[in-house]
Amino acid sequence: MRKFTIAAIIVGSLMPAAALAQQGTMTGAAGGAVTGAIVGGPVGAAVGGVAGAVAGTMLAPPPQEVRTYVLQEQQPSVVLKRKVVVGRPLPRSVALYPVPKYQAYQYGVVNGERVIVDARTRRVVQILR
Repeated sequence: MRKFTIAAIIVGSLMPAAALAQQGTMTGAAGGAVTGAIVGGPVGAAVGGVAGAVAGTMLAPPPQEVRTYVLQEQQPSVVLKRKVVVGRPLPRSVALYPVPKYQAYQYGVVNGERVIVDARTRRVVQILR
């Protein structure tokens, strides 16, 4: 019972800040805090809340039509010295291209792989292999 009380306090303290953020961030933060509290107590609740907020702001996986379009397009590949990871933004040096009818997504070709990103944040949503 004590873990749930602590989780409720932490979630309650996140509400004013979350009210200014997107719904996904708020849902992610609340869910992460509760899960973290159950698993790791107060510290777990704090860590879970932050992790959940980050996950809650990510764009949903793109529909099949977006993936099909990206696989059919021919664009030059950009070489990056670091690994491309879902959830991490691509640097500005990577050229991104629009996806018709889906303004939320853009794509690029990095290290020979087609990458779909969130158009607002440049965060990688999916790597097509």
